[in-house]
Amino acid sequence: MAEWMPLWMFLTVALVLLLGYPVAFTLAGTALIFAFIGEAAGLFDPAFLAALPNRLFGIMTNETLIAVPLFVFMGVMLERSKVAENLLDTMSALFGSLRGGLGISVTLVGMLLAASTGIVGATVVTMGLLSLPTMLRRGYSPALASGTICAAGTLGQIIPPSIILVLLGDVLSSAYQQAQLDMGIFAPETVSVGDLFTGALIPGLILVGLYLIYLLLVAWLKPASMPAMDAAEVAALRGPGVIRRMSSALLPPLVLIVAVLGSIMGGLATPTEAASVGAMGAILLAISQRQFSLAILRDVARSTTQVTSMVFLILIGASVFSLVFRGYGGDELVAELLTGLPGGVFGAVLVVMLVMFLLGFVLDFIEITFVVVPIVGPILLAMGLDPVWLGVMIAINLQTSFLTPPFGFALFYLRGVAPAEVKTGQIYRGVAPFILIQLLMLGLLAAWPAIATWLPGVVYG
Repeated sequence: MAEWMPLWMFLTVALVLLLGYPVAFTLAGTALIFAFIGEAAGLFDPAFLAALPNRLFGIMTNETLIAVPLFVFMGVMLERSKVAENLLDTMSALFGSLRGGLGISVTLVGMLLAASTGIVGATVVTMGLLSLPTMLRRGYSPALASGTICAAGTLGQIIPPSIILVLLGDVLSSAYQQAQLDMGIFAPETVSVGDLFTGALIPGLILVGLYLIYLLLVAWLKPASMPAMDAAEVAALRGPGVIRRMSSALLPPLVLIVAVLGSIMGGLATPTEAASVGAMGAILLAISQRQFSLAILRDVARSTTQVTSMVFLILIGASVFSLVFRGYGGDELVAELLTGLPGGVFGAVLVVMLVMFLLGFVLDFIEITFVVVPIVGPILLAMGLDPVWLGVMIAINLQTSFLTPPFGFALFYLRGVAPAEVKTGQIYRGVAPFILIQLLMLGLLAAWPAIATWLPGVVYG
């Protein structure tokens, strides 16, 4: 019976989450209940829980995780400073005269916001409020407009500095060291958040390129679904002072992105230090846009505290869960299952990716990162997989899950702000081609891992 307890734990957590209970308390509460039951039945050694204080102290003193509240602050501040609105006007002036130009503008703005904020929900909601009514008014197909906004919004999952990459980098670093120790390597190499940022850069840009190619093909094959803007409207956007307006809209976010990513990739700063630069840069950008006040700062600080508290509570709950899960021998059970699969390493990776994809329907990326990755990560990395490649694959996989009907989180975000005339079925149809593009990207990464591993080798090699 004891060997199946980890499976019952996992199923219980999934059931309780479906009933609507908070994730952090579900993870910790389920684990403690199973620990008490196991101790009473003589199936669980309570000494495993003695490691919990050290685990919690390690979370609180983890310097890498300090980047989380700083990046969240940066993203929320940029959201409040109307950066997206200014960028959308600028891109519309540049591409509005092209058929499909507004769709291209939305995708590029989504890319820039992803590189500026790294928060998927905020990006999808902001783009939905700003651009969806405009796209519908200009004759865009509701399905295509919805799909473009959802796909552009989820770029925050993969384009650095992404919150998921910060959390994945920290978890994979521990998993990689554990995998090497299990293999008898007692001077283990490390993988950092900077490695993951650098590795995700090229796949993220390729994904944006594939989105743009798809939009251009649709504009060519179905011009009625993506009409060009009226000449008078484009002329108004390109009126006097257009160069100054474009510079003031484009340059500050680009400088901020280069300052954050450039300092990390150049080895000038750690991700935490770069995040502090980004947070300060976001404040200066809000001041320059005249969107800064004590009330806005208080609102941003409150939102940052809420998100950060959620992340750390989930991390604490996941730590309790993983201790009890290991106490029941869950890691050994998972290792046996994965190594016994047909197809070797390929079969193990395929099953893990499929499980994560399905879990992405009911769990946020934070829970998956803290609960699933520490369990399967050491096993997969001990099979010889590159940690940067694995991290980028997981990030794109979860991004795809967030787009997939009927449970994709990005679809819920857009549904919440979309006009009533946009039907849920149209949103689902609109994201289908972008899901296929993401699956194509996963296939390219699986076939050519160097897409993710080449640039870190050049920068840090």
